[in-house]
Amino acid sequence: MAGTLKVLAGPAYMGSSAANIYTPAASTIYTVIRHIHIANVTAGAVTFSLYVGLTGGSAGGTELFKSHSIAANSEFDYFPLLKMTSADFLTGLASGATSLVITVEGEQVVV
Repeated sequence: MAGTLKVLAGPAYMGSSAANIYTPAASTIYTVIRHIHIANVTAGAVTFSLYVGLTGGSAGGTELFKSHSIAANSEFDYFPLLKMTSADFLTGLASGATSLVITVEGEQVVV
């Protein structure tokens, strides 16, 4: 069954405290995250953490990335095949607010 390709989140700044980046769709839809792009728009290195779990969550054991550093004026690309159900949120934070811009792309499938 083919899904609908779409931008799931962003481009938007990552905050300095844990917040939702991707909020799941209805229970009749699942999402496959296929690309996460993060751009450091500052002149210094900045770290980020990404989590899969509860809304606004940053619980240990749910990390995709923990304090991963991106060099000044650089970009980070991740190409997962990450299935997200209606209970799964992608959350994250950066070491400096308004330093990292995140975009999440994928597809949504009606079940």
